[in-house]
Amino acid sequence: MNTTQVPSRLDTRDLEHKVKEMYTQVALTPEGQFHFEMGRAMAQRLGYTDAELNGAPTEAVQSFAGVGYYFDLANLRTGETVVDLGSGSGMDSFIAAHKVGRSGQVTGVDMTDAQLTKAERLRRELTLEFVQFRKAFIDITGLPDASCDAVISNGVINLSPDKPAVFREAARLLRPGGRLAIADIVTDVRLPESVSCNATLWAACIGGAMQRDAFVDAIEEAGFTVTAMKANHEYRFLSRSAQGATRTYGVRSVSLLAVRE
Repeated sequence: MNTTQVPSRLDTRDLEHKVKEMYTQVALTPEGQFHFEMGRAMAQRLGYTDAELNGAPTEAVQSFAGVGYYFDLANLRTGETVVDLGSGSGMDSFIAAHKVGRSGQVTGVDMTDAQLTKAERLRRELTLEFVQFRKAFIDITGLPDASCDAVISNGVINLSPDKPAVFREAARLLRPGGRLAIADIVTDVRLPESVSCNATLWAACIGGAMQRDAFVDAIEEAGFTVTAMKANHEYRFLSRSAQGATRTYGVRSVSLLAVRE
């Protein structure tokens, strides 16, 4: 993990360990207890349609831990190439695959072995040769320059200690005019270091959240123009500590669309 822009007292190795540990459990035991909601009912409440969810493997839907809906903003089209940053067990990648069809290409990128193993097994079962899953960090994907039409990501960029690097990587991957469509966690005010340096809260999608205006600025500084943003009012945290942070710092989910200049 790149350490630029990281709070001075955040242990990034501990953070990486905790993120991998938490999302291993998301893949293996989606019925467990987490700071956040998961699964089909939550996805439907966020805006996913029955047709979209029915087209994805049930096991991928069960492990869905996204924070919003952005496919209406992404407007994926037949034949397009898509990169999914932080693809997890693959639900959004599989939905994107249905939208771009077999003349398109979808690449999911994730750093957690259990998530990748599950997504790849489901891909093989569906014989989707135009979908692939790749082990990498979302700020250093190893994919070619200007190689895709759309980059998508759901609830993952907040987990990165260097969000500007993630946005620069997305810009590098996209062709001019390409779209960045994401859902993620932001805050009304900047989080204090007592929260932002807590690796457990960071892994729970809270401690790493950027202040909303700074988040947009980082996207635009990477070479994008933000053209749409909406609040995901139906997303909510479950644990008391997460709910407390939501009330105190205005932690919330947003979806946005940005166009590569």
